[in-house]
Amino acid sequence: MLPLTKRSKSLLAAALLAALAGCGIADNGAEPRGGATKDAAALPAVPKRAVPAGLPGMPPVLDPRDVYAADRPGKLSPVVKGFPSRVYVPNTNSNTVSVIDPATYRVIETIPVGIQPQHVVPSWDLKTLWVNNNRGHTLTPIDPANGVAGKPVEVHDPYNLYFTPNGRYAVVMASLDRELVFRDPHTMERKKTVPVSCYGVNHADFSADGRYFVVSCEFSGELLKVDTEKMEVIGQQRLPFEGAMPQDVKISPDGKTFYIADMMAHGVWVLDGQKFTTPTLLPTGKGAHGLYVSRDSREMYIPNRGEGSISVFDFRQNKLTKKWRLPDGGSPDMGGVSADGKVLWLSGRYDSEVYAIDTTTGRQLARIPVGSGPHGLAVYPQPGRYSLGHTGVFR
Repeated sequence: MLPLTKRSKSLLAAALLAALAGCGIADNGAEPRGGATKDAAALPAVPKRAVPAGLPGMPPVLDPRDVYAADRPGKLSPVVKGFPSRVYVPNTNSNTVSVIDPATYRVIETIPVGIQPQHVVPSWDLKTLWVNNNRGHTLTPIDPANGVAGKPVEVHDPYNLYFTPNGRYAVVMASLDRELVFRDPHTMERKKTVPVSCYGVNHADFSADGRYFVVSCEFSGELLKVDTEKMEVIGQQRLPFEGAMPQDVKISPDGKTFYIADMMAHGVWVLDGQKFTTPTLLPTGKGAHGLYVSRDSREMYIPNRGEGSISVFDFRQNKLTKKWRLPDGGSPDMGGVSADGKVLWLSGRYDSEVYAIDTTTGRQLARIPVGSGPHGLAVYPQPGRYSLGHTGVFR
């Protein structure tokens, strides 16, 4: 190779600069005006995990993989942080609510309410507890900040109570009236009545996007699928079991599956909510009744009222992994999990008592006497941004 002259070196340097400029790179190493290079612009974008489009006005889903992501231990909303920790127990035969201090396992107050209180229900905005006085045809509001009961509100046949995920409506499960009644969530003024052909509407849960909910019909052994925004029944089916009596309803953390406890089929129905096809039965124990998800979203506690036991279902393994039996038996019914996730609280429907159970070992921590016919007790406050109703279904 011939040696480069001074002029040749200058020409070569200029050519290199021109070539670099042609590749879209400035001589100072910065990108040219206009942003990314032509080659970079041609690269495919990395797809983000899709978050389902929710019901209009519904708070955004925190995690598309877990509808209970807001329910982690101690993750209390600023609205409830000052409320004292209590367990509220509606006694259907005594027409009272027993108030338990979970720190001492003792009843500290008994509140007179209406006739046949069935459930204590946290409001969507977390500010009020509504006692469902089923045969008294009223709702008694309780202020969870001080435990004081307010003036009852007239509502016909309020067996159970839910709230749409956007907080727009309260939904009364009018069991004997055979109606779903959409009401103002604060005043309880009736907005729309949806007659149903099944008998005994009682429990429900909403899809991950809030656009529909599944309702159990206790006395006719049926399920309903309801469009939340249109407030219309869009699906109905009879369970494939003679004498079925579906109870509590709960959606899986990933939002793909609904579980329905059945006290006569002695197990839990497993349903594809989107397709709403015939569900399959997972046997758990005699008188399966309630469904409660652990604070880490890994397990679901299933009280079997007819045999005094609690079955534990593992979502990831998709199977039952444990069964805890109450010493001396009992009738575990409805309840909830403590804010820290360490204690499962359940009413003893036929034994006038409440059970506190260690969620790690299944050991009974306490057995507390209350009024007659304890039913849908509420542990309050609990983590979550808003309440969907029942004894405390939080998202």
